[in-house]
Amino acid sequence: MIAIIDYGMGNIHSVQKALISMGAKTLVTNNPKDIASCDKLVLPGVGSFGDALKDMDRQGLIKATRTHIEKKKIFLGICLGLQLLFEESEESPGAKGLGIFKGKARRFSGSLGLKVPHMGWNQLQFMQSACPLFKGIDNNSFVYFCHSFYAEPTQKEIIASTTGYGTDFASILWQDTIYALQFHPEKSQDVGLQMIKNFVEL
Repeated sequence: MIAIIDYGMGNIHSVQKALISMGAKTLVTNNPKDIASCDKLVLPGVGSFGDALKDMDRQGLIKATRTHIEKKKIFLGICLGLQLLFEESEESPGAKGLGIFKGKARRFSGSLGLKVPHMGWNQLQFMQSACPLFKGIDNNSFVYFCHSFYAEPTQKEIIASTTGYGTDFASILWQDTIYALQFHPEKSQDVGLQMIKNFVEL
């Protein structure tokens, strides 16, 4: 069973629909007990770093998510769900992230004439070709992004792919059983669905 965290933000149903289309059994939940009993966990997200953490904390979901990850159970973060894995974000000064990874989320600079948010199709440059999510996917494939902030990990070895937008930022993270995507696989057509299929089959 794959649990999808519902903390009141994000395009949860499109993520669920994509998982189901790839053969997954899913449960949308905000109950920590459901999370404790699941095999895999998905943390989607659209919205504010600080607000998401407040909602997760109020529902006991921060502890449940950390416990799932600490037990080496399979985890997938999507978009804001990637950024929440870090210690902090420029979006919400003072808000403490999950702290799974060291580093912070930074805002894209518009000083180079870049449009913020970064929205639309862009390419993945593989840094770790052995990442299980890359099965059946070519390097330099296009996926769909919609975000104003990007993660800057202290540990560069967790970066599985980068994408260029004014700077080369981490677009996929991978460490042990933790996977995180800055883009939206559920909106990324064949490439995104293949990545979701790979996640379901882990």
